Amino acid sequence: MLSKVLLNSVLATPALVGAALIVSSSAMAAETQSAAKAEALLAPVQVSAATPVAPAEAVVPAAQAVAPAPVQVAQAAPAAQPAASDSSLNQIMQYSNEGSSQSMSQVTSITQLSDVQPTDWAYQALQSLVERYGCIAGYPDGTYKGQRAMTRFEFAAGMNACLDRISELIAASTADLATKEDLATLQRLQEEFAAELAALRGRVDALEARTSELEANQFSTTTKLNGETIFAVGVPFSDSGEDDSDSNDSDQTIAGYRVRLNFDTSFTGEDLLRARLQARDFGDFDSFGDNTSWQWGSGGSAGNDTVVLDDLVYTFPVGPAQIIIGANSIGDSDFVTSTVSPFDSSGQGSLTNGLGTPPQYNFIPGGTGIGAIIGLGDNFSIDLGYAAGNAGDPNPKNGLFNGDYGLIAQITYLSDLIDAAFMYSNSYSQDGFTSNNGYNLGDSDNDEAQVANIYGAQVNFKLGFAEIGGGAMYMPVRVLSGADRGDYQVWSYQGTLAFPDLGGDGNMLGFVAGVPPRISGADSSLFGQLGLPTVARQDAAFMVEGFYRLRLNDNISITPGVVYIADPGNDNDQSDTFVGAIRTTFTF
Repeated sequence: MLSKVLLNSVLATPALVGAALIVSSSAMAAETQSAAKAEALLAPVQVSAATPVAPAEAVVPAAQAVAPAPVQVAQAAPAAQPAASDSSLNQIMQYSNEGSSQSMSQVTSITQLSDVQPTDWAYQALQSLVERYGCIAGYPDGTYKGQRAMTRFEFAAGMNACLDRISELIAASTADLATKEDLATLQRLQEEFAAELAALRGRVDALEARTSELEANQFSTTTKLNGETIFAVGVPFSDSGEDDSDSNDSDQTIAGYRVRLNFDTSFTGEDLLRARLQARDFGDFDSFGDNTSWQWGSGGSAGNDTVVLDDLVYTFPVGPAQIIIGANSIGDSDFVTSTVSPFDSSGQGSLTNGLGTPPQYNFIPGGTGIGAIIGLGDNFSIDLGYAAGNAGDPNPKNGLFNGDYGLIAQITYLSDLIDAAFMYSNSYSQDGFTSNNGYNLGDSDNDEAQVANIYGAQVNFKLGFAEIGGGAMYMPVRVLSGADRGDYQVWSYQGTLAFPDLGGDGNMLGFVAGVPPRISGADSSLFGQLGLPTVARQDAAFMVEGFYRLRLNDNISITPGVVYIADPGNDNDQSDTFVGAIRTTFTF
């Protein structure tokens, strides 16, 4: 700390020495040499704070003395000077007389000196000495007379004023520094805790050794392995057959699983290559009536234990956009920033897929494609994507552009208070949307090529203790093949209510209710193909789900829930169904 004070003093000395030269010139002692001669003698001297003191004439131009130039005071008085005793007495009297006739006043601003202009070469140095160090005085008439010569006495007076200022600055800057007693206390503490400090050094050394071993034997320098495993049990409390007279024992209690292993690789720190392996075995209940499915289920009434490559996706930034390239199983909501629903997670969200995942994303064929998420500030984004269902098949009516495809565009708004999304999709399916999407949109076995325009809106208000939201989907569809052709329309809507962190961090109580996708109108020519009666629309099923996610720790959560469906299969003749499930999710 003392060395810091000395260093500050050394750094300040050149400026203060220059200040002394300026101050002393303000007394304007009478010298035998003219200012013009002094300027001529010192003209080649370079101004430098590091230049050493050199012998020179006894007078120095005040203009050059402002900056920390070579201080010319080491020589004795010129030879033309009278005897030492007479000369000293005369100079003292002269300096005293000058002080009484033209007493100098302290200057606090450079603007108080009328003969100092911003164009003067020493203006900045003089301004610093006046306003920063406060050791410059001017004449009573408001002038500085920087072009006049100064005497050695004037130099001594100026030097003394600036050294006094140095002492004040040093005293102020060292007032709160450590004392000798403080240093002694620190030394005593260091000696007292020497054993603890040695143990800490040993632990650090051991940690460094273990880190080095881990780095040497790690799985990959660029790839991380993470995964999710779900154990689940499904229970049909009541289910339905084709009509009310059938027995209600078609569904059985089931137990199954789904496991995912993600290999996430980054080459730049901003990109991500994901390869996902998946296996699952958990079938859907017949009592769902094709109005919904399990979020983690394998579909149908039977599972599939086969390990498959479920995802192969690479994302990377280009300017404000995040580019997404999918080689396998990409589509649906993969191309958007968010689906806005708080329940759209197969491992942590709702138990079923019918309404917890907004239905508008489930009618978009996917597989191989490319997309981009373009950020517009902190809240908005424009999301675009295209995916083909059979991009790797070179046969007719397949390939990247001639088979099933989904094209999606969405505007997304995300904030702390409200999330919203408005999407549009143009989708084409050779087998039609009535048989390959998990929803009951007709029971015909015929495969008809269909094209759909899908419009969807979703919103979620975040109120802190609760989140309230919902959405709607409208999908006009045109049948392009089959015995007859025509158009039909599909509607769906739902509302969501979530209580995040209820009962603990990471917990959630959630409810979702609404009408699953149903045909709300159709051309009469399609009645036979869609399996519709003589009316142009299906009955409206109504579904309610409630669940509670209990987070045991950072890696394990348990989610029990129940699902109620009125008029399953969009058929008023079907009795209501009621099922339950318990999902346990492990993340690692």
